[in-house]
Amino acid sequence: MKLQSVHELENTRRKLRDLEEAYEAAMKRPTDNAHAREATLTSLRRLINQLNEEIVRYEAHQSARRAAARS
Repeated sequence: MKLQSVHELENTRRKLRDLEEAYEAAMKRPTDNAHAREATLTSLRRLINQLNEEIVRYEAHQSARRAAARS
């Protein structure tokens, strides 16, 4: 996915917050199945990393566009 607008950026940040909250909740939640917990945490961490990367790419692209516009 490639973010195309500020609106998509805001939605992605909101999703990121939700995922980070879900990750924290999963870490605190007691479980009888350590394997399931690890799989859940791994999946959530991957999604968190993916959204962080998308945000960084978008912001870097916007920065480059602003710099080019000033030149």
